[in-house]
Amino acid sequence: MRGSWADLAGRTYRWSPWMLALIPLIVVVAVTAGLGRDVYDAVTRDYPGVMTSMLSAGLRIIVQFASIMCVGSMFYAAFIRPRKGSGRLLLDPRGDLRSVRTSAAVWFIAAVVLILVDGADSNGYPVLKALAPGALGYLVQASYLPGAWIVASLVAATIFIGASLSRSWVAVVGMLILGMAAMLGPVVVTQVLVGPDHDFGGDASIFGVPATAILFGATAIHLSRLCRGMVPSPQASRRFRLSVVSAWFVGAAALILVAWFETPGTVFYATVTGRLFAVELGLWAVLGINLFQLHGLDRFKGQELRSRLIRFGVVAVASMSVFIAVNVIMTRIPPPQYFVPVSVMEIFFGYDVIPEPTLAVLALDWRMNTFFAVVALVGVALYMVGVLRLRRRQDHWPVGRTISWILGWVVLVITTSSGLGKYSGAAFSIHMILHMSLNMVIPVLLVMGGPVTLALRATKPARKEEAAGPHEWLMAFLRWPLFKHLYNPLWVFIEFISSYYVLYFTPLFEQAMRYHWAHQLFNIHLLIVGYLFYSLVIGVDLPPRPLPHIGKLGLVLAAMPFHAFFGIAVMSSGSIIAENFYQYIDRPWLADLHADQYLGGGIAWAAGEIPLLMVVLALFYQWSRQDRRDSVRIDRHLDAGLDGSFDAYNDMLSKLATRQATQPSAMETT
Repeated sequence: MRGSWADLAGRTYRWSPWMLALIPLIVVVAVTAGLGRDVYDAVTRDYPGVMTSMLSAGLRIIVQFASIMCVGSMFYAAFIRPRKGSGRLLLDPRGDLRSVRTSAAVWFIAAVVLILVDGADSNGYPVLKALAPGALGYLVQASYLPGAWIVASLVAATIFIGASLSRSWVAVVGMLILGMAAMLGPVVVTQVLVGPDHDFGGDASIFGVPATAILFGATAIHLSRLCRGMVPSPQASRRFRLSVVSAWFVGAAALILVAWFETPGTVFYATVTGRLFAVELGLWAVLGINLFQLHGLDRFKGQELRSRLIRFGVVAVASMSVFIAVNVIMTRIPPPQYFVPVSVMEIFFGYDVIPEPTLAVLALDWRMNTFFAVVALVGVALYMVGVLRLRRRQDHWPVGRTISWILGWVVLVITTSSGLGKYSGAAFSIHMILHMSLNMVIPVLLVMGGPVTLALRATKPARKEEAAGPHEWLMAFLRWPLFKHLYNPLWVFIEFISSYYVLYFTPLFEQAMRYHWAHQLFNIHLLIVGYLFYSLVIGVDLPPRPLPHIGKLGLVLAAMPFHAFFGIAVMSSGSIIAENFYQYIDRPWLADLHADQYLGGGIAWAAGEIPLLMVVLALFYQWSRQDRRDSVRIDRHLDAGLDGSFDAYNDMLSKLATRQATQPSAMETT
């Protein structure tokens, strides 16, 4: 009897993945039975025509599969599959990059067709009529989605060409970042851009979309290799588990936040969108349960390990396929947040800024900027891991650098999530305070933390016969020609100076203030440009092209007049920057736009000059310390007899004197 129960338990355990695979099928049947009419109407909307709606839905499914496979293939090849020997940072054009090229080609073709199809579908226009002369240009300008597909198609073409011409690990990682950004485009300009609290929904999508691509794509590649008889090494299995489990948690948090955002003021399961979110959350839970079965598989070998991993893959692929289909259906159903009464401020910001921004309001009226808060948390956590690694091996790391790094991220969270960040889009003067913090103050604190030096010291270099790891990946980036170009002093100077004039004296600023994703991108640009400039001037990390102290001083002094002139130009300008936008939001506490812009120009002038003067003082201090260290080092070498420069100089003088003594004088020659 005991044997029978043991056999039954063993069979139940072995077949549990297959039993879990039935759950998505049961869910789909239930959803189809309960929401069949709603789903059918969503996919076959009448106003653009059944053919246009069906074509749009089908192409979006193809694009999602192709983009996920493309991004997942690059991530798997770059970070999961270990390669050893001298070519460990070179990818296999057939084994690693074939799936990248194939999926990028499919992604490109489908995205190009969607420029026309979604341009027609989003405007309620039959696709055949969109082929009329002049119609396509109008449809592209009338909605945001065709522009997102144009960007996606260009990125897909770039990835295809890059994967065909290059085997470099760094190039693939660069294409991976581009691919993730292209996947975000069609997401951030649609449902998460509309309604109250869309700032939370947009930030959640920024994390959720790449996490979903890594989870789905890496799992699919892992399964395909197993089906071809390629059993992963223990190192590849560990990397795979770490990657997909991390992606699952990030994706789960993002999915919950987006579900909360898109179903405001309703009973969650009372709407079509809520029930479809319930399906997605159920499928995500199935994936999570399936992921737990990865633990403990290291004790299996050979065919048993392969069969268990395949069963894991079947459940995962079944769940992921249904998830993608449900996700496409949801994009065609207006969520409840579309029908919530919304103010003009909520249209642009996702929230209202009714109270006057007094000092108390700016200090205490917080609204968490999810993106920068998460980035700051990750940045501090990774830095502390590096510090703890050094301390465990009794290696010294200056406390001042740690304090500077943490303080930089704390200031970032305060400026972007306090009233300064909340009101930065509503008043130009407050925006300039945020701008100067992101571009002038926070980068100085971060570069003084020396994160690259810490990472190189905290990571262990792999031996030549071992697979590349974080240390080799970081070194590959530092030696990348494009990275060296980005640190070219002339280029950094031009970027640092021209950002003010290009962003504010062109329509870019007004467009960035209209959309949350564009505003976030605007702030990221300011932070990165400031970091590049100050890491070249006073940073602890050694840049690819280090400057002498006199060159650093010249770079800072050359930047100061441009900042001053920008502030004066803003103050004396007769036109209002982003005037239409500021008139749209209709703030009750600010009527004089010109006075607010004048104040913003003064802030830019003063807040730009003061940090640069502090940098000059810090630079002089570093210069003097370096001179003292050099003097001490030279004296120590002279005392120890290790410096032969003076002896060489005396020998040279002795040889010159001997040569002059042996040569006949002019009188003797005559």
